[in-house]
Amino acid sequence: MKKKNTNFRFWVLVSIVAISGFSQGMLLPLIAIIFENNGVSSFLNGLNATALYIGILLASPFMEQPLRKFGYKPIIILGGLLVIVSLALFPLWQSFWFWFFLRLAIGVGDHALHFATQTWITDFSPENRRGRNISLYGLFFGIGFALGPLMTPLVEINEAIPFIVSSLLCLIAWLFLFALKNELPEQDIGVNSFFDTLKRFSTAWKYAWVAFLPPLIYGFLEASLNGSFPVYALRIGLDVPSVSIILAAFAIGAIIFQLPLGMISDKFGRSIVLKTILFLGFISFTLASLLEHSFTALTICLFIAGMLVGSTFSLGITYMADLMPKNLLPTGNLMCGIFFSIGSLMGPSIGGLFIQYFYNISFFAIISGLFLITFITYISVGKNTVLAK
Repeated sequence: MKKKNTNFRFWVLVSIVAISGFSQGMLLPLIAIIFENNGVSSFLNGLNATALYIGILLASPFMEQPLRKFGYKPIIILGGLLVIVSLALFPLWQSFWFWFFLRLAIGVGDHALHFATQTWITDFSPENRRGRNISLYGLFFGIGFALGPLMTPLVEINEAIPFIVSSLLCLIAWLFLFALKNELPEQDIGVNSFFDTLKRFSTAWKYAWVAFLPPLIYGFLEASLNGSFPVYALRIGLDVPSVSIILAAFAIGAIIFQLPLGMISDKFGRSIVLKTILFLGFISFTLASLLEHSFTALTICLFIAGMLVGSTFSLGITYMADLMPKNLLPTGNLMCGIFFSIGSLMGPSIGGLFIQYFYNISFFAIISGLFLITFITYISVGKNTVLAK
């Protein structure tokens, strides 16, 4: 009975994460295209996309204490409700700052949802199945994210349709949360206030700083690819349906290899797998920069890139869980979210400036460069990674 309840809980959690992925995958290219068609500059376009990640960063220091006090379920329910309401409000008023505020609210809600689900899954997953479970988490998010951009062509019919559909899907998935039994994470007497959480960040950093780099670069990749690339693609002659297909190709590639890479990392180790995909990510995006003027070649490159690096975030979380003591898992998951947010904030802003001022250099050059730098960091650290355990 306990195993059956655990399985039901797991599938409910990954299902709501899939709907969250759908919303995020839809919002970034959809709003980027709407603003581009309305004459908003690429920099301001990218700036608006950062609102979601500003919301994540603003909420992060305040997440751990409520989670420990009230448990996983209430945090997920409140986060999901905030996302649903915010999505439903988009069609009411098309304004740069109103949409900025709504995206910030979605960032807070999404972070609450993801922080609680990630911590819950890493908490109840046995070590020999942790890579599998987190990869399934990433897989379902990826499925949602892959379907999200396919909603963008509906903007040519009515701009309100994608927002309404996304809000309704979130509501349906959200209702299933009420069937779950709430649980509390492993308690620690050292977390009684906001300031205790901040102090524990330095401790968590000593255990697993190297595991926070994959969420950082994946945040940059995801946000810049979905927030800045649509603008860049339109400027090099691609149309809206082509942009949707290319983004979906990347996400589908990530879906295909998400679970195999998670299981491979269970067998051969997270560090080895991460080093491999970081280097291959550098190669794949370098090829994309050379072949970007061919729709077919670019679609293939992004599909392959998705297969290789689409698991970067979930592997980073799993690696963190391997390195971190169990009582520090909430802090570690929180920091994964923070680093993902920092990368996501950098992505659209740097991407927008890059497109605006370096139009003779491929947009994909900054992504391939980031993967190369991170790979070199991992190689430099090697077996000298200090574990505080």
